[in-house]
Amino acid sequence: MESLQTLPPPSHLSPSALSFLDHRFHTQCALADAPNFVSELQTQCAELDRALDELTRRLGEGLAAYASFSGEIHGLFGHVTDRLAALSSTVVPDGGRGKADGKGFKEELAALAKEVARLETVRVYAETALKLDTLVGDIEDAVSFTMSKSMRKHSSSQNSQEMHMLAIKTLKTTEGILASITKAHPQWKQLVSAVDHRVDRALAILRPQAIAEHRALLTSLGWPPPLSAFTSSNSDARTVNQVSNPLLSMQADLKLRYSENFFALCNLQELQRKRKVRQLEGHDREVALRQPLWVIEELVNPLSLASQRHFSKWIDKPEFIFTLVYKITRDFVDSMDELLQPLVDEAMLLGYSCREEWISAMVTSLTTYMAKEIFPSYISQLDEESATGTQSSARISWLHLIDLMIAFDKRIKSLVENSGVLLSFDDDDIMQKISSLAIFCDRPDWLDLWAEIELDDALHKLKLDIQNENYWVKKVEGAVLSSYTDDYKSPLISNSFLRHLASVIDRCRSLPRVSLRSKFLRLVGLPIIRNFFDSILIRCQEAEGLTALTDDDAVLKVTISVNAAHYFESVIKEWSEDVFFLEMGMGEDDEAGMESSANIYEGLPESSRRVIFDDEIKKLEEFRTEWVEKISLVILRGFDALSRDYMKNKKQWQKGEEGWTVSKALVEALNYLQSKTSVVEVGLNARDFVGVWRSLAAGIDRLLFNGILMSNVKFHRSGVDRFGNDLDVLFGVFGSWCLRPEGFFPKTSEGQKLLKLGKNEVEECKAGGKKWLKENGLRHLSETEAEKILKNRVFTS
Repeated sequence: MESLQTLPPPSHLSPSALSFLDHRFHTQCALADAPNFVSELQTQCAELDRALDELTRRLGEGLAAYASFSGEIHGLFGHVTDRLAALSSTVVPDGGRGKADGKGFKEELAALAKEVARLETVRVYAETALKLDTLVGDIEDAVSFTMSKSMRKHSSSQNSQEMHMLAIKTLKTTEGILASITKAHPQWKQLVSAVDHRVDRALAILRPQAIAEHRALLTSLGWPPPLSAFTSSNSDARTVNQVSNPLLSMQADLKLRYSENFFALCNLQELQRKRKVRQLEGHDREVALRQPLWVIEELVNPLSLASQRHFSKWIDKPEFIFTLVYKITRDFVDSMDELLQPLVDEAMLLGYSCREEWISAMVTSLTTYMAKEIFPSYISQLDEESATGTQSSARISWLHLIDLMIAFDKRIKSLVENSGVLLSFDDDDIMQKISSLAIFCDRPDWLDLWAEIELDDALHKLKLDIQNENYWVKKVEGAVLSSYTDDYKSPLISNSFLRHLASVIDRCRSLPRVSLRSKFLRLVGLPIIRNFFDSILIRCQEAEGLTALTDDDAVLKVTISVNAAHYFESVIKEWSEDVFFLEMGMGEDDEAGMESSANIYEGLPESSRRVIFDDEIKKLEEFRTEWVEKISLVILRGFDALSRDYMKNKKQWQKGEEGWTVSKALVEALNYLQSKTSVVEVGLNARDFVGVWRSLAAGIDRLLFNGILMSNVKFHRSGVDRFGNDLDVLFGVFGSWCLRPEGFFPKTSEGQKLLKLGKNEVEECKAGGKKWLKENGLRHLSETEAEKILKNRVFTS
């Protein structure tokens, strides 16, 4: 080591040099370290010399490139000058010759203008390329400087931060130029690609450096706080924040450093976003543009790592995991609003809420851990049960885990809504970020497994209810699950199925995407409805098979099933009007089930849009119609059998029956009709009973019309009166359910009117034909039928 030279007098030193020496050698002991300090200064000077030489070399290269461009442009302008001189020599004062050469002159002028435009483009390109080269060089220098500083143990973090900010500022300027080139000169793709390549290399170094410095700063602040602060019994989140939140306890100098570092990272992220916007122009940009906020991720990651050491002990007690994650999320969420949101707004990061980003990052860390550790553990337990053929606690544990996830999501949703953001099922992106059930978005096979377990559990419970006869006998009291006030006389079994279906729908609502909700309902909800349909169908078939519905008990058994179907149908119809179900079209099949089907119904009227329960509602409607018709048909057959003698007795219409207001042969049939309809009326709900008696009326109308009026029976006056009395008694049976029962026997009633006509009116009817029938309100009889009835009317003188 060379001997140390004596320092010049203090008056010969600059104030900055004196301040530097005073700071370095402020004690006698510090003088002993002078040789090492000199060696360090010499090393730094050598590095600076090398950097200066590199800058000088690059400046020379830049000047040479500029000179080359300048020479090329000078040559091009010389060529233009020669062309102009050649053009000027072609212009002569001779008018005739000038006209002859006018066309050539215009062509030369156009070529010249094109050449000038090309030269201008070359000039702009050269200037832009040179400017970009300079800017990218500055970026690379700043990155190299920060790299060299980071490799030294005692480097100044302030200088490094300043170089980071300078590099980011230069990157923004470069990105602005590239964006303008992309719009104004899309043909300069090679230039943009070359600059992007160099910038990407610089960013590949700059971002990890910025993140590393941010992490180091967080560590120096004491982040993450000890998790013991979250296990205390104190539930006052604000008190916990004041005690354990390092972000709220920063001193002024640390707060300034954190803010600057925060800005640098935010600016870098916004720069990356703008670059992606430009690079993905014309493509589906939403796929890649939305990224989590880096500064929030850096707060969550160390917390997540610290939490996982506790999580590993709680695999079999997941409620502790959810409690801890929620408590951490809740206790820090207000500080995100109060401290970090103003910084994000100042950094002009558009569309970011620190509250939502914090909650989203915490939930994401939880779902990541669950996907790696908890769900695989539970699935292995299920596999063991399947292998041994036993059904013990694994399925119960799975459903308990789902319950915890749903409860956790509801609490998390309330934290988001406390910021004034009202969530709806249309906000799939937001819902997916703050939902632990988003784990099923990436693992549809786990959703299938959940659906299978959920369905097995529901069907097992429903099987016990189906086998309990009390559930088929006792009626539902009031509208429990529906706003309808009609009394459907429904048995409790329908309410049991609806409660389980409502539970499935409620659990399904927590899924964060429409496609997941639709798939889950199709895998669980629809099989429950089909199981209900199968149950009521089997009971009806059993009743029909035993007595062909001739027994009153069998009829009542069918009416119970019809009532259950009608009530069930009305409830799910009402549910289907909710937007929750309307958005779940069933146009996609299971393979395409992870995409929304809303586009399938674009352009269709509202009434033709399908909802998820449409097919099941249609089956229930068809079931009710079929069995109501069967009940009507059974009664009609009984009436037909008992009235057969009445129909066959053609001579009775030639004379009256003294002492009887109704034909004796019809009395038994009418009693049967009244007794059977009374049984059905008691057992069946009012709406479906209307279908029964109307169907009966239509059937009896056909029987009487075809069996009497169309059977060539000769009607005398007394026979017409007798037939009228019989109809009056028949109409009286149906008068309990309508004001004008004769309106439901259109052909028989109109046939009776024709029989009551006088001789002259009969002749007018025959002469008037169809027109006369229409004018007299007889619209259900054809001209042929009317003629046949009138032909059988016998008039005695």
